[in-house]
Amino acid sequence: MDGDRAADSVRTLRGRTATRDADRAVTARMADVAGETGEPAFRAWTPHRQVAFGRRDTRSDGYEAAREAAESRGFPAVERSVGGRVVAYTGRTVAFASAVPLDDARTEMEGRYETATTAVVRALRSLGVPARRGEPSASFCPGDHSVQAHGKICGIAQRVKRDVALVSGIVVVADHEEIAAVLDPVYDALCVPFEPDTVGSVVRGGGPADAERVCRVLEDAFVGERRRRVEAVGSGDPD
Repeated sequence: MDGDRAADSVRTLRGRTATRDADRAVTARMADVAGETGEPAFRAWTPHRQVAFGRRDTRSDGYEAAREAAESRGFPAVERSVGGRVVAYTGRTVAFASAVPLDDARTEMEGRYETATTAVVRALRSLGVPARRGEPSASFCPGDHSVQAHGKICGIAQRVKRDVALVSGIVVVADHEEIAAVLDPVYDALCVPFEPDTVGSVVRGGGPADAERVCRVLEDAFVGERRRRVEAVGSGDPD
């Protein structure tokens, strides 16, 4: 697309590191390298168990109560720089990140959102999930770029720097009831509307409870026919 640098290969990262901080650093470095080299990169993985708060959440008067609500339910609280409102990962929830090198940081933001949303819908449909764009009212991490099927399954965000755009998202594979149960008091503390039954998942949509398979179909959808330079980033202990 205009403004984005094309490449015949995609650096493709798989796996997660042993700690949350190291894992986040892998994705940040992935984006930096893509901007420096002009080679796009993609990663789909299962972050460690956590509740991740966005910048707006951290400025809320109810933030400390929200952190306590998450941690008292066995979800370590972390802060993230990309994305909107708070999300939860159970240890088999999938995250993905697509690093797109740029010639002009001002161009094609909506085009990148369109590409990512289309890729997620295609990936989920390949698993038998009747995925479509949009989200129910009072969903977790509400936003314009979401995918649903019997509840919200995926939310997509984008962070643009001078030479790279990082398009990232979350895909709820299973555990939608557990995620709803922890997010309900968290959103309540933040005074943000949230309806627990709006949390969907691949499983709730009729797909498999196989996070690794979800990672692979997302990789296929985002990378397509381009050559993959696969790198293993490590194997973290299971949550």
